[in-house]
Amino acid sequence: MALGPQFRRSTLLAATLALVATVDASPAHADRCDDIAKELKNQIDGLKISISTGNMIYLTHPAAKELSLGCRGRNYSNELYAKTDRKPKPQFFELVASAGAIIFTIPKPDVATGSSRCIKRMGILRGDKVSMRFRRLNMECTRSKTEASIVVTRGKDE
Repeated sequence: MALGPQFRRSTLLAATLALVATVDASPAHADRCDDIAKELKNQIDGLKISISTGNMIYLTHPAAKELSLGCRGRNYSNELYAKTDRKPKPQFFELVASAGAIIFTIPKPDVATGSSRCIKRMGILRGDKVSMRFRRLNMECTRSKTEASIVVTRGKDE
């Protein structure tokens, strides 16, 4: 049974459209990530955009030793990473809450509550690595002898 030229053209057209859709979709994620970084810069005093590499945008702020925004990983849609001294100051919690509210579009008090709970749970009983879930956000806090860090992510399916 021979396939007609009409069938071949429609198949070729469908394949071309699928290819164009995948190529066009990739930069959209990066553009969205850049838009979030610019929004963070405009709304948080002292925040600066440092370096943009692939799916990570590195940021700087006086309240954090390290700060980055991750976009579209394998298991998450967005990621906020922040590192500070072992005993975080209130400015650090304020920074995480402000950034988390903008990135994940949830109320700032929810991010503040979740991040402070996560960091404050680390200790003798629970250890130096705590994972928890709060208001549809996944939070993982770790600490060493000199530093504490938090990673806030939201799953792709949420």
